[in-house]
Amino acid sequence: MYIESLKVKNYRNYDELDVSFENKVNVILGENAQGKTNIMESIYVLAMAKSHRTSNDKELIRWDEEYAKIEGRVHKRNSTVPLELVISKKGKKARFNHIEQQRLSQYIGNMNVVMFAPEDLNLVKGSPQVRRRFIDMEIGQVSSVYLHDMAQYQKVLNQRNHFLKMLQQKKQQDLAMLDVLTEQFIQYAVKIIEKRFQFLKLLQKWAEPIHSGISRNLETLKIKYNPSVDVSDTMDLSKMVEVFQEKFAKIKQREIDRGVTLIGPHRDDLAFFVNDRDVQTYGSQGQQRTTALSVKLAEIELIHAEIGEYPILLLDDVLSELDDYRQSHLLNTIQGKVQTFVTTTSVEGIDHQTLKEASTFQVTHGRMSKVK
Repeated sequence: MYIESLKVKNYRNYDELDVSFENKVNVILGENAQGKTNIMESIYVLAMAKSHRTSNDKELIRWDEEYAKIEGRVHKRNSTVPLELVISKKGKKARFNHIEQQRLSQYIGNMNVVMFAPEDLNLVKGSPQVRRRFIDMEIGQVSSVYLHDMAQYQKVLNQRNHFLKMLQQKKQQDLAMLDVLTEQFIQYAVKIIEKRFQFLKLLQKWAEPIHSGISRNLETLKIKYNPSVDVSDTMDLSKMVEVFQEKFAKIKQREIDRGVTLIGPHRDDLAFFVNDRDVQTYGSQGQQRTTALSVKLAEIELIHAEIGEYPILLLDDVLSELDDYRQSHLLNTIQGKVQTFVTTTSVEGIDHQTLKEASTFQVTHGRMSKVK
């Protein structure tokens, strides 16, 4: 899979852009604050219908404009299909192969991307929210059912939190209504947790040998899911439902007192262990970076295993954050099989055949041109 062309209009600091890419490494050069990351983000948004940098879609629209538009032609297997996303103050409209998609969950997954940016090094040492977002975005790319369940879960969670707040403030007394919301909540919660267990098992399968290779066989990586309720991957859905029901019964009064839902997938986390030691707490910066890199490279292989094609890789200003050895490992892994976009202020000091054979573009003040 690769993106043949990209058009943007009124996107961030770009008024208009129309550019073609080759199915190899594409290096985007430029000083800081010129618009390199905006190119990467636009490709990511075209694929995922949301940004990795902001949850406020209005920030994606160029100053004083009504809308932003991103179009791309994506080569998949033996055909090329157009994708289009329009972002306005009213919301988003997505088209795949010229047909408007009724739900974004139907649209996402038509183009698969893996983004690796400096903030992804926070995957290990950042907040649980960063790791939950990582899981949700990655599963969502290969499972539209998961996206749908997540959307429904979020809706019920918001309703339940609102109702708990009403109970807390004595504006409501209807505990039967809380029980109905709790049952709805549990039905979606267990499906999400089951899918996350399955996904992390697959991720572990790919990440472990990659990490071992980068660490010269000195380290073993393990990934563990930490749910906020005492459920495990050996339980079936009915057993998980039972555990949730018991837990909710125990904490009912505490939730009413606090006015918020205290357990569920929105409170879960995952942990990374290197040689059985928690990397977040005990790992060196090098181990944390190797773990983040291993997980990102594992994502590429996992998506390939699930859909039969390699995703597009976006390396946003991340090569400068990795030492020579990890840089080489990354570039060797992708060489010749993954269309890759690399942003950097300079390729000096990166001595690798992959970059020598790359297409190079220069970005200056929201203008992008190919370097001959």
